[in-house]
Amino acid sequence: MTMATLSSAFLFIFSCFLACSISVSGRPTTFLEDFRITWSDSHIKQIDGGRAIQLILDQNSGCGFASKRQYLFGRVSMKIKLIPGDSAGTVTAFYMNSDTDTVRDELDFEFLGNRTGQPYTVQTNIYAHGKGDREQRVNLWFDPAADFHTYTIMWNHHHIVFYVDEVPIRVYKNNEAKNIPYPKFQPMGVYSTLWEADDWATRGGLEKIDWSKAPFLAYYKDFDIEGCPVPGPANCASNPRNWWEGTAYQALNAMEARRYRWVRMNHMIYDYCTDKSRYPVTPPECMAGI
Repeated sequence: MTMATLSSAFLFIFSCFLACSISVSGRPTTFLEDFRITWSDSHIKQIDGGRAIQLILDQNSGCGFASKRQYLFGRVSMKIKLIPGDSAGTVTAFYMNSDTDTVRDELDFEFLGNRTGQPYTVQTNIYAHGKGDREQRVNLWFDPAADFHTYTIMWNHHHIVFYVDEVPIRVYKNNEAKNIPYPKFQPMGVYSTLWEADDWATRGGLEKIDWSKAPFLAYYKDFDIEGCPVPGPANCASNPRNWWEGTAYQALNAMEARRYRWVRMNHMIYDYCTDKSRYPVTPPECMAGI
């Protein structure tokens, strides 16, 4: 092989590397690299040189932050340590949202505060093409205020999966062939908020927030966004070579399926799919399986 041929091959490989690098966003090194404060900057404090943050809720305000960019498909995860002790009436939320008023797409983690000694509940919800009201609730099987745990949203053309650490707690399949809406056209930003919602958050609003326990503190670190940024290369979201579109991520593997069934059997406390008072006819996506 001639030197000219070697040079051409190197340039081709380097060009491919650059294309992949600008098409897919990877893990940021600090909070401010990928996020901005959207609500009450006095209530968000950077820790460890911006590699972690503290969110504060008191009687004056809650707080929130959002990604600087939107993304279309990919994986988003954060390590979160939730409010310890008596956190009744508080909600710590981590979610993706299309930020569109009329036809909203949204993927929600909402951590519902508890009275001391009671389990923490995580509520998930999915909005597709403007339709939400798909709440499911799971009692966490560990104390999420004792240490950091990883919460992940995986979103590709095949399904949406909510993970707690390595355990899938919810799956929403792409069943557009059955006329079930699936979010795939609108990019979504990544958001988080800490706020007071004692009219509904704990035992349906029966347990009110105890402001004598304020300030309420939650901690975040290891912000990881891997997806197709918008604006960005037009063909990124449709590229089947994106790692999150690979065969290994198109359905739960056998171990994940066992963990999923374990959570559903032992820790699920509410599922809109089985709530006949709200849905006398089972919603079609509930019969889609995993």
